[in-house]
Amino acid sequence: MSISAAAAARPGWGVFWMIVTGAQFVAVTVLVKSLGTRIPAPEAAFLRYVLGLVFFVPMLGSLFRQRFDRPLWLMFTARGVAHTGAVALWFYAMARIPIADVTAMNYLSPVYVTIGAALFLGERLALRRVLAVIAALVGTLIILRPGFREIGTGHLAMLLVAVFFGVSYLLAKQMTNRVSPAVVVAMLSVIVTIGLAPLAAMNWVTPTWTETAILFGVACLATAGHYTMTLAFAAAPLAVTQPVSFLQLVWAVLVGALFFNEGVDMFVVLGGTVIVGAVSFISWREMVLKRRAVTPNPSATKV
Repeated sequence: MSISAAAAARPGWGVFWMIVTGAQFVAVTVLVKSLGTRIPAPEAAFLRYVLGLVFFVPMLGSLFRQRFDRPLWLMFTARGVAHTGAVALWFYAMARIPIADVTAMNYLSPVYVTIGAALFLGERLALRRVLAVIAALVGTLIILRPGFREIGTGHLAMLLVAVFFGVSYLLAKQMTNRVSPAVVVAMLSVIVTIGLAPLAAMNWVTPTWTETAILFGVACLATAGHYTMTLAFAAAPLAVTQPVSFLQLVWAVLVGALFFNEGVDMFVVLGGTVIVGAVSFISWREMVLKRRAVTPNPSATKV
């Protein structure tokens, strides 16, 4: 049985692991939200990655013994720069706008990947994908409602986050053709840690033990989330797992309302639904046409 056939034969496990993944990523947002704004966003992101390096210690020796050519180093570096900006801005937005807004706007990254794949990787941008992209952008306008609500710096930051994560995923797609996914993830963690270090040092605030524990919890949950997401992808195609990711928005709305007194903004729910629907449609069509899906799950944002 082929890999794709095996995946299609276990959709239940794919749904289960995606639900677990979503719960873990929502828990990440809750912890970052509870951290507040005392710790500057670049420093919080830096500490999250430093603490997360503990999971890669066993493979660091073999990683540094590998020899990469110049083009590969350039891709590692470019992806690290893009991801550094995305993570720092994500932490900034998370502390300033509702959890539901951050979660809904996170879904834009796969849309930018679709556009970037057509512009830079030569992939065909069929009419169905154009319509899906337009629908996703309409969903964004529903969330932001320019002219009808104040658009804060956190919302503007999330627009850039989606772009930077999109660039990161496009480069990751190119690199996985040459090195293993484990090397791609490990190099990302090392380079982002280095990239965030000077930004964190510019306005360093000594964290308390509680804040350090929260950030270590973020590192643990984010790492576990990426692992269970991989299990979901191995068990079922994206067309099955993608719609399940919508549960993250549902949970984010509930958590924001129950624990952070953020209320329920139905425009955010509606806009997020439109975006998720557009991304899910792209994934479904890719499966129908038996082509390799190029749009990563929005939950894959490595925070």
